[in-house]
Amino acid sequence: MTFSLNTESESPARTTLHLHGRLDAQTFNDFDRAMLDVLPRVAEGGTVVLDLSALEYISSAGLRSIAMVRKSMRARGGNTLLLNPQPQVRKVFDIVKAVPLHEVFANATELDQYLDHMQRQITGAGPAGHA
Repeated sequence: MTFSLNTESESPARTTLHLHGRLDAQTFNDFDRAMLDVLPRVAEGGTVVLDLSALEYISSAGLRSIAMVRKSMRARGGNTLLLNPQPQVRKVFDIVKAVPLHEVFANATELDQYLDHMQRQITGAGPAGHA
């Protein structure tokens, strides 16, 4: 199986990327080239969400590519969050400790709760945006 990537911009500050197939030594260059185009369009302090629900396999080359995205976003005051990793992909992240567990989310609801909590901390608002 090959690799493909779909981009979904939800707002200027948050871009979601859907990874499909295998991110390995044969495909990481495709991902890296796509990031050269996508990352500059994410606002300073923005968030890149990598939806891994359709990613079936990741190698050390793929881990390196994701690490580069995380480094680039951190340098711009932003975040990189991982969503819906399949069990075999999550196990790779667990084994190599490549991504802090607080940046990996089992589903979109969990991710939205985290993002809501982070925004409320910044704005001082109560639950669901109420002060």
